[in-house]
Amino acid sequence: MGDGQQRYVGVAERRARLALRHRLAGTARAAAPEEVAGSLVALHGTDPATVYLAVGARLADPTRTVAETERALYEDRSLVRMHGMRHTVFVFPTDLTAVVHASTGLVVAARERASLLKDMAKAGAPDAAWLKEVEESALAALARRGQATAAELARDEPRLREQFVYAAGKRYEGIHTVSTRLLRVLGVEGRVVRGRPLGSWTSTQFRWAVAPEHPELDVAQAQAELLRRWLAVCGPATEGDLKWWTGWKVTDVRRALAAVDARAVRLDEGTGYVVEGDVDPVAAPAEPWAALLPGLDPTAMGWQERDWYLPPEWRPLLFDGSGNVGPTVWLDGRVVGAWAQRADGEIAWRVLEPRGVGREAETLIEAEAERVRGWVGATRVTPRFRTPSEKELAAG
Repeated sequence: MGDGQQRYVGVAERRARLALRHRLAGTARAAAPEEVAGSLVALHGTDPATVYLAVGARLADPTRTVAETERALYEDRSLVRMHGMRHTVFVFPTDLTAVVHASTGLVVAARERASLLKDMAKAGAPDAAWLKEVEESALAALARRGQATAAELARDEPRLREQFVYAAGKRYEGIHTVSTRLLRVLGVEGRVVRGRPLGSWTSTQFRWAVAPEHPELDVAQAQAELLRRWLAVCGPATEGDLKWWTGWKVTDVRRALAAVDARAVRLDEGTGYVVEGDVDPVAAPAEPWAALLPGLDPTAMGWQERDWYLPPEWRPLLFDGSGNVGPTVWLDGRVVGAWAQRADGEIAWRVLEPRGVGREAETLIEAEAERVRGWVGATRVTPRFRTPSEKELAAG
């Protein structure tokens, strides 16, 4: 992480890098969902609609967003939906599953399994040997079926329907079903992944599928590879950004930075890092651009320190109480407003800057709203995590 003469990277250049590497500038748009996911490393998958809206915003031709994304996820399996950083569901390129599993999943998986066994023991439920039998039977049934819901698997393995009391006597006491908790554990262990939903592309009801086979990687090497890929897309970034995005300990972040020989640069927030060979200046796109990005978009959620692209005074409008960003309007690398879909399908948007953005910029934004309206069609999309600005615009 050689210091030497650290080059200053200002806000304008960071926005230029974002425009090009996040496939948002008109000349940088992608031809297929795999290119989008590969460029961003991961697409947020907690809200299923986010995956499609994030892809559509970055495709040169968004009209086949749904068909092409479903092909990649459920037919070619070139993209896979699984747990990753910060115990969050993402969509990754399939060739990254081993890296994600080793770099971020192993620690979470061990904690999740221990928690399940502890909760079952407290409730007087069967022991670990019993659970092992059930999971092996469930995995065998899933392999036979190809894809299945928890209810379908329970027809093959009835013990999945067993229930136990969670947190008995406490105000948050509840009844947990073995299938729900076990499939979650198997997901973070990288043994099962989310399959095709029961409904449309906005549905939150997923089938499960056996995870694609992948090699077991060394944890430190996997962390270095994940950080290298992310830093190539989102650098420069601070140590705090890296720790937040990965969910790792600061010691893991520093070890990975050293392993990839990251280069230090000066940012307004302090020291930032880029991958080796990425220190040279990056010019802004030749043409201005606008984008309508969905809630939880990986660009809007890419950094912990966001002042360089999102004014802090707008956060109460654009984020929910848990820190989830809602739909945002972007212009030349910065957030300038919010948008929402109304009940009649109209894409409503609003610029938050008091002095506006100018007629030319408004024309660009309206063209992006038309792009979204054109490919979403009759589908109605309500973000899973609603924000004050989105709710106000959606209500009309």
